[in-house]
Amino acid sequence: MNIILLGPPGAGKGTQAQRLVEERGMVQLSTGDMLREARTSGTEMGNKVAAIMDAGQLVTDEIVIGLIEEKIREGNAAGFIFDGFPRTLGQADALNELLSRNGAQLEAVIQLEVDDSALVGRIVNRAKEAVAAGGQARADDNEDSLKTRLMEYYKKTSPLIGYYYARGDLRSVDGLQGVEDVARDIAKALA
Repeated sequence: MNIILLGPPGAGKGTQAQRLVEERGMVQLSTGDMLREARTSGTEMGNKVAAIMDAGQLVTDEIVIGLIEEKIREGNAAGFIFDGFPRTLGQADALNELLSRNGAQLEAVIQLEVDDSALVGRIVNRAKEAVAAGGQARADDNEDSLKTRLMEYYKKTSPLIGYYYARGDLRSVDGLQGVEDVARDIAKALA
């Protein structure tokens, strides 16, 4: 089963992806993690990624698709969770082509629906809890940074909601519920 977790920053995609990895044996494909891994791999693709990142440039969709395809070709019977990809309609089309080329398909797109004001509160609380526990808050876990990230999400990524709805792949889940309730509703959506 191959799925996409879709939702704004702080919606709980990472938390739910980790549960799916643990409970179903799926592989989480986080583009950020894959780029960091490729950068230090010493492979031809990794050297390309390192050069682009070292120059302060954005890695092209073509390279990201190449990294994803490498992971898919390694295979996994339980499937993949796409986290942080696709972010645009062009990337969604490229993912469809990649899956088709590799004899796979997308089974579902889980949209974690959240209210923006509640999301800001969640992120601010997450930062406070990290500091209270003796750790450090993520650098981007503050209200101003989140608002900037939300604006970017709505401009570039939210069109995917309509795209996947039209394809019949979209399943919406209330992302403001407790972690267990969200996990239960995702399991229902994937049944």
